[in-house]
Parts: sequence; C-alpha cells; structure tokens
Amino acid sequence: MTFTLCKKEILVDILVRLPAKSLVRFMCTCKSWSDLIGSSSFVSTHLNRNVNKHAHVYLLCLHHPNFECVVDPDDPYLEEEVQWSLFPNETFEECSKLNHPLGSTEHYGIYGSSNGLVCISDEILNFDSPIHIWNPSVRKLRTLPISTNIIKFSHVALQFGFHPGVNDYKAVRMMRTNKNALAIEVYSLRTDSWKMIEAIPPWLKCAWQHYKGTFFNGVAYHIIEKGPIFSIMSFDSGSEEFEEFIAPDAICRPSEVCIDVYKEQICLLFGFYRCEEMGMDKIDLWVLQEKRWKQLCPFIYPWGFCYRITGISIDNELLMGRRDFLKGVADLYLCKYESKQVLETGIKLGIMTYGEIEFLFSFTYMESLVLLN
Repeated sequence: MTFTLCKKEILVDILVRLPAKSLVRFMCTCKSWSDLIGSSSFVSTHLNRNVNKHAHVYLLCLHHPNFECVVDPDDPYLEEEVQWSLFPNETFEECSKLNHPLGSTEHYGIYGSSNGLVCISDEILNFDSPIHIWNPSVRKLRTLPISTNIIKFSHVALQFGFHPGVNDYKAVRMMRTNKNALAIEVYSLRTDSWKMIEAIPPWLKCAWQHYKGTFFNGVAYHIIEKGPIFSIMSFDSGSEEFEEFIAPDAICRPSEVCIDVYKEQICLLFGFYRCEEMGMDKIDLWVLQEKRWKQLCPFIYPWGFCYRITGISIDNELLMGRRDFLKGVADLYLCKYESKQVLETGIKLGIMTYGEIEFLFSFTYMESLVLLN
C-alpha cells in the first residue's frame, strides 16, 4: 500500500492521536504502515503531541492491589503485596500492571520516568545492581552495560531522564563508600556506554544520605545533608557541570522535604509546619528562579491527617499520601495548589521504609514509542 503525500499527512495526523499499544498492533497491518510508525520522525511526532497535549498520561504508582485490611492476631504486621501499576490521569482505575520485563519475581524500584521510558533497578541499590531502561508501552528493554568501576560502594543514588540540549537520555549514578570516597558516572543511551566524571567539586566530597532527587531538562538534582545545612546539588549530564544551592533555612528535616518540578521550575515542598490558622496544617513551597529560592504561598489543608508529599503531577497538582498507620498504607490525593481542591484517587500506596525514612512512590508516566526502532 502506497500513499500520496497528502494522504500520508492525513494518515499521520490520525495515527499520532492513538495510544502506543494500538500503534504497535497496526505495524502488523502492512509494510508501509510498519515503516511509517517505526520511523524516527513518526516516533518524535507522536511524542511531541503527547507532551504538548498532555495526552496518554498516567500515574505510575507503587500500590497495594485490591487492598483489604488484614487482621491476624498472630501476625499484626501482615501486609499485602505491593506492585507497580499505571492509572489513567482521569479515572484512576488500574489499567496496566507492570510486571518485571525480565520475568523476575523480585521487587524492583523505579528511578525516573521520562518520555515513556522508565529506569528500573533493584529496590535497594548496590554498586553492582543491574540497571534497565524500559518502555512498557511497546515492551522494549535496554539493559545498561556493567560499569568498569571495581570499587565497592555502600551508598548509591540513581537518576534518569531526557536531556533536550544533547537530545539524549541519561542516567546519573552517584556512589559513596563508608570513608566518603565518591564516584559519579553518566550513562548515555545514544552511545550505550558509561563515563566516569573526573572533576568533582570539593564541597561534594562529604557524607550524604539517599534522599529523594529529581531529573529535569537533563540535570539531576539531589538533596544532600552537610552537618546542620541542607543543600541541593545539581549535575548537568550534558555539560557535566555541578552547582550547589543552599536550601531555605526553614527546611530542617529531610524526611519531610520533597523536590520536584512545578511549572517548569525546580520546587522544594516542606510539610513539617503547623499552620497559624486554627485546625489547619500547611505545606511550604519554594521554586528556584535565577539560582535563588522564591517562596510561594503555602498549601493549607485541615489538620489531623498525616499527609506525606510524593511529588507534583504533570498538571502541577500536588501528589500527597494520607498515611493510615493502622493499615500500613497511604491514600493518594491530588491537591490543586491554586484552587485548594483536594481529590481522592482511591489508589492505596505502599509504604517503603529505608532506615528511618519512609517513601511513597507516584510518578507521571506518558506513553511513547521511544525504543521502538
């Protein structure tokens, strides 16, 4: 089957509106459709439309499926299994369970979601943990090569995302030994190789904890603790440049702070304050503008519920988990920052504990055909 230019443009305009799974099936229709859908230009066009229109967007959550409170007098700590799943941004009804692409029965962690790709590895990272870049929509997987670094590191942090400046997907791995020896490696999807970063600034050669980070416009951001001071470390995976931004003085507990992206700006959210208004709590927000922190109006909500911030959605809504200590879960809420509306999703988030810090995981996932070709 062949197409004139006009007919091909009409066909492309129709096909780019479809979800990735449908397009993969349509590739079996005929060779011309397969060549069209699998072309790099169509993959880019489909992705750009999804990004601009916020189409085919999901919440990617670590949750309890079919949660029921289990009461067992012989085992009061009995908990249901958790799993990663996709939830549509409108209905929040589970639509896709993400089984490990290699068929492993072990739990895995997600260390970044960008343009339909997710970076997965062991739930607790080690220096030799296998790392995979996976597109669950088209069932394509890239297993990253093993690093040539032979030092055994005891603390590992991993971030992943797209760098628009170099048009490449990057993974940034920070590793530290108990004696504070530090190594940073960058993986490039384009070259399928790791690169060791040699020039590490002196201010980064210190003890740091594995707090939540984020990846935005090719830059990895980490919250690090340096004695009584908290700061934000940024590392540009393209230019390989480091920067440090001292956190606002009000931030005093790393377990209560979250770093994410709000309206195309790096944002810190801190939820340890009691609001001045009677019966209300608040979350303070700061955005990074021209290398300075600008404080926004706080998000105020009724006191008496234990909320934990998990991040910010693609529509700039606060993602918050309402902790249920008896059941060992957290109900996920979408909180509209500007209108102060709070929407219950019905999703039961699993609570993961590392040391003294508890984590809740919910990300934005957008379908794409990246890795298809």
